[in-house]
Amino acid sequence: MNRKSFLADIGLVVSGYALLPSGVLANNNVATKTFTAEIIREATIEQLQKLLATGEISALQLTQLYLDRIASHNKKGPALNAVIELNPDALAIARQCDAERKQKKTVGPLHGIPVLIKDNIDTGDKMHTTAGALALQDNIAAQDAFLVTRLRAAGAVLLGKTNLSEWANFRSTRSVSGWSSRGGQTKNPYSLDRNPCGSSSGSGAAVSANFCAVAIGTETNGSIHCPSSVNGVVGIKPTVGLVSRSGIIPISKTQDTAGPMTRTVRDAAIVLTTIAGVDPADSASLASLVASIDYTTYLKADALSGKRVGVEKSFLTGGHESVLALYKEAIAVLKQKGATVVEVEFLSAFNRLSIQATKVLQYEFKDGVNAYLSKANSALKTLSDVIRYNKEHATKAMPFFQQEILEAAEAKGMLSEKDYVEAVTRYADARKFYAEFFASQQLDAICGPSNGAAWCTDLINGDRFSGYGMYGPAAICGNPSVNVPMGFVHGMPVGLAFLGTAFQEGPLIGVAYSYEQATNHRREPQFAQTVS
Repeated sequence: MNRKSFLADIGLVVSGYALLPSGVLANNNVATKTFTAEIIREATIEQLQKLLATGEISALQLTQLYLDRIASHNKKGPALNAVIELNPDALAIARQCDAERKQKKTVGPLHGIPVLIKDNIDTGDKMHTTAGALALQDNIAAQDAFLVTRLRAAGAVLLGKTNLSEWANFRSTRSVSGWSSRGGQTKNPYSLDRNPCGSSSGSGAAVSANFCAVAIGTETNGSIHCPSSVNGVVGIKPTVGLVSRSGIIPISKTQDTAGPMTRTVRDAAIVLTTIAGVDPADSASLASLVASIDYTTYLKADALSGKRVGVEKSFLTGGHESVLALYKEAIAVLKQKGATVVEVEFLSAFNRLSIQATKVLQYEFKDGVNAYLSKANSALKTLSDVIRYNKEHATKAMPFFQQEILEAAEAKGMLSEKDYVEAVTRYADARKFYAEFFASQQLDAICGPSNGAAWCTDLINGDRFSGYGMYGPAAICGNPSVNVPMGFVHGMPVGLAFLGTAFQEGPLIGVAYSYEQATNHRREPQFAQTVS
């Protein structure tokens, strides 16, 4: 019997078991064992797999512990509001994992590991896929996104979906990160009055708060990096094409990608190895040359030794004095670990290229969303339908900010228009500059602060970004980047971004891992009401 038919047969019933408070799992035929919530806090994939392999805990028990954690912290307690929907099949999937393990049929590195995914990624189950928009609240996908298929094949337990900045933060110039009309406002677990950034807000906050072992986010420009940075977790934004985008509500075919958000670089490498792969439904993935690489082979504590790392010079003066201090400490660590550090003026040179990214994204958003909706199980079939719905339900759909970005995208024409063709052609110039800069400086990576500390959430005025954003060039050029915790500013996390060249995730992960192992800045959030 295959996994899908098994789940269909048992439905939502976990036969023979009684799920009790605090992670106690009783079975009439076996001895019971009590697990407290402590077992999942800051637990890595490797640690959880050891517990599962030795039989010290079952996937069913583990899944229940995470569900308990969500129940006590998502809508209650600190009320992070990071999870928008739970998977009614989660316990059934976990029990299937236990059955497979009993038969010695573990199917992959994530076997029995609970995972949360962003609510713009299709799942062919009972969950909705809405990009956080009330306009798509009726959308239940007919099939899994390609990356979800990969997760299931590796044995992952899909716990549910995470909240996000509505439409992946492509709705308004005055938007509030972490807010969606369907899901409400996600909070930062380090200080509940501060913002989790976005658009992968729920994924960043959830994995930081130990709602799951790992989470999946998506990025067009900063949507993995920024929430990873301000929520104190690791995030990998892969090369465009390494991870398929089919089954993901799109913004830009030029820049979009999905990637892992975890508490450690090792976990991120495990997840990236799992979800990377060539998908005939995504033409960009056909360019991938490294779909079968095991990225954990690059996890060496001395990986920085002999590497040449560029440090962005513009962040060495000015800005927030505490971020500057952390950046200088990070550079000292790179040197201590054997890297040759070179000051570079990368951002100013890149910005002089004057890439018209906004124009490209507006054209591609209209084209991509119309294509997605035309096949979706939603009553709304076009971007125009969405705009009209929001106007007709403005009190609930647009209580704080409007939809001027959606309207600007709708005003664009076909991708064959000269205006778009000329703008997207400039991306080739940007990619050429990026590659030549790395080559001329003989760089293995370039680094700089991902973001400053999180700002206070302001539903009236919208977001207030810190002015760092080192990840931008990699996002525009479709190249890989990794965020690693760099330290804290008044108790709020700040991340360090490492940028690399196309399909060189392996060496870049090695650099990030070496820095992480030398510093270990990750610290569990305590859900403070405000910064002390």
